[in-house]
Amino acid sequence: MKKNRENLKQDILLAAKSLFQNKGYQKTTMRNIALEVGISATTIYLYYKDKADIMHALHQEGFKILSQQFLTLRYVENPFERLKAMGRVYISFALENRDFYEIMFIMKEPLAHLQQEDTPDSDWEEGLASYEFLLDVVEECQQNGYFQGYNIKNLALMIWANMHGLCALKNNGHLDLVASKVDQDIDVSMVMQQSFDLYTKMIEKL
Repeated sequence: MKKNRENLKQDILLAAKSLFQNKGYQKTTMRNIALEVGISATTIYLYYKDKADIMHALHQEGFKILSQQFLTLRYVENPFERLKAMGRVYISFALENRDFYEIMFIMKEPLAHLQQEDTPDSDWEEGLASYEFLLDVVEECQQNGYFQGYNIKNLALMIWANMHGLCALKNNGHLDLVASKVDQDIDVSMVMQQSFDLYTKMIEKL
């Protein structure tokens, strides 16, 4: 029984995601992806024009998942509590979806695609939605007395950058390596949680 179009596209994305992680983007070919899915090399081009197109689709898929998780927080009444909840969701997403996180925030290829002059803004709708959710929450915090005197756009970028740094250090093994060299008994997960708690206490006073 032939797979329908959407199922096959999803299979292609899953196979490509695995190969990009295991072989590396540069070493993965369209033929590799096709063989992994069990289709011909010509068939894959009916769905994606090239490897960069597949990478971009994965980039979009990751942001869709993250955006959906953020949207579950929109009913948290207190904006600062909502901001803290967003941080926890972001950390959980990064740790539980390392492959997507790598594509969304570490690898250069999706960024190169978005920086092309002929790339329409609609190609980053999902990513923009995630960031605008953060920006809206920071703005609401300011309206409720937090972050007085600060530029909310600058502050939102700073908050994301700090959360990203923590997640990237963990996902790339740096936190675990340093912890093992300093003290074998350090609980890295606890370190991440305490770092997040300390950070939120610091920005609450801004």
